[in-house]
Amino acid sequence: MKLTVASSPHIRGDFRSSRLMLDVVIGLVPATLVGCFVLGWRCLTVVVLSMTCAILTEWVYALLTKKRNTLPDCSALVTGMLFALTLPATVPYYVVILGSVSAILFVKLMCGGLGQNIFNPALSARAFVLLLFPAALTRYPALGVDGVTAATPLHHMVMPALPEESLMDLFLGRCPGSIGEISALALLLGGGWLIWRKVISVRIPAAYLGTVALLTLVFSKTGDPISWMLYSLLSGGVMLGAIFMATDYATSPVTPKGQVVYGIGCGALTVFFRYFGLFPEGVTYAILLMDAFVWVIDRYTSPRRFGVKKGEDANA
Repeated sequence: MKLTVASSPHIRGDFRSSRLMLDVVIGLVPATLVGCFVLGWRCLTVVVLSMTCAILTEWVYALLTKKRNTLPDCSALVTGMLFALTLPATVPYYVVILGSVSAILFVKLMCGGLGQNIFNPALSARAFVLLLFPAALTRYPALGVDGVTAATPLHHMVMPALPEESLMDLFLGRCPGSIGEISALALLLGGGWLIWRKVISVRIPAAYLGTVALLTLVFSKTGDPISWMLYSLLSGGVMLGAIFMATDYATSPVTPKGQVVYGIGCGALTVFFRYFGLFPEGVTYAILLMDAFVWVIDRYTSPRRFGVKKGEDANA
């Protein structure tokens, strides 16, 4: 009889990593389709290229290192797709390739593989290429006009001023922006799918979006706090980050209290970076910074263990 020896905890479930990852891909389809319809079908090329590079990078790494091929877990698909959705439709293809390869090779595989990475691979790749090619990642095509760039709603809010687009435009996706961030409705539909499939919990997105809403309402930069708050929620990548990035299993807390603390921290840092940062969007660096403190959050929000008094060392 073949026995498998491993350290506790021993948890078995009726789901696989591939099922979870494919659910995330399905959840991202509405945002991807809206991006293609509104910003042009070049968006689809960017997404397919990014996913292909992610898959090839993981396959070549396994081949060269003679390690187990982890492509069946479908995590490379998700990383490539998420990274692509953070990019503008006009991004050069070499930027897509560089970012996708670095996300898989340096952030995921070099850290030990799926579940071992400290930082979100897709956001780490975006932060990397943003530092190298800031102009390429901050030029957004005007709607219906080829070769002409336009300011996103967040750029208007830096002035500060309310965007030219209506709240309904931002909700449906009729505005400039990155491929996967322009439609709040599409992202909410995808998030609803993930919650229904029990892939994610509502705790992190609710804490994240609730914190952004509260802070932008209290510290409004215009005479209309309600509108400022709603535009802050619907503009940029806050919806994409709260629903699909901050909920990454490997880089988010596992305790319920920790998830709430993590979401609040991400929301607070997003508002801080948007108000005082160099770039108008603060989601990327807010989530990455909170990723670095996940181990601390888990440590101090873990439930009390049976038979151990508060402050007592369990190993004593």
